[in-house]
Amino acid sequence: MADDTLPPVTDDAHLNLARETLEALLEKMQITATVTAAWREPEEDGDAQAIGLDVQGNDLSPLIGRKGETLAALQYITRLIIAKHLKANPSVVIDVEGFKKRRDEQLRRMARRAAEQAVERNKTITLEPMPAHERRVVHLELRAHEQVFTESVGEGDRRKVTVIPK
Repeated sequence: MADDTLPPVTDDAHLNLARETLEALLEKMQITATVTAAWREPEEDGDAQAIGLDVQGNDLSPLIGRKGETLAALQYITRLIIAKHLKANPSVVIDVEGFKKRRDEQLRRMARRAAEQAVERNKTITLEPMPAHERRVVHLELRAHEQVFTESVGEGDRRKVTVIPK
């Protein structure tokens, strides 16, 4: 390869490795759960397929943590372990009991409401601070909106999305 990018990871053996890695981490945490792995479709053209790991079980709220912080850390550690084994850097998305799916829909609704308010009031609306992947959901939801545009402002953990009327 002429550049330093790694080839896409799309082998079912990679799904098994990801599932087994997360199962081992959960076992070390003494958490009983079922993990299923599947390829997730890219959110946008040009994005790589992600390894999706779905965790189901009884009372897995400790895996989610406050505002999904524990889940984000678990996802990060899982991705690091998988990347070391594959010598590639795959995208890994872990969802616990549908939390991410519900949170993404909540963020999309919040983005649409903020856009409505920005247009009605002709005023910039600033959303709560959120991690990069959540800000991305808001930006993607409103990117085709004809009456507003979005920007991320702030630093570090305090970074927020602003919804600005055109």
